[in-house]
Amino acid sequence: MDYYNQERYPDPTAYAALTAIERSERYRPLVYICSPFSKGNVEQNIENARKYCRLAVDKHCIPIAPHLLFPQFMNEETERETALFMGIVLLTKCAEIWVFGSYISSGMAAEIEKAKKKGIPIKYFTEKTEEIL
Repeated sequence: MDYYNQERYPDPTAYAALTAIERSERYRPLVYICSPFSKGNVEQNIENARKYCRLAVDKHCIPIAPHLLFPQFMNEETERETALFMGIVLLTKCAEIWVFGSYISSGMAAEIEKAKKKGIPIKYFTEKTEEIL
């Protein structure tokens, strides 16, 4: 939670209220799952993304993984740019982005760059879901 409002003025009342909500048992932040999809073994990439989403749930977060959702109804070859754009929109709604694995695809790089520009915290994990500090 940020102590300052959008105009960068201190906002202690909103900060206290949002911090209390965040600490409550019912609060679950949205986290953006960033991992490879179309390069390499796609089946394994999908299985890995599912595992990463499960980790987020186990850590009391709500995972957002567009690369698991959009291929259900969009064509990777003809609608890739649209899917990447839609993923970026979802990313901007998330509290954090979690980046998995040592390989960074071009799509992942764009997501990481957007997170940096928007000040969204980035956490890095190994492919085996160990956080890199």
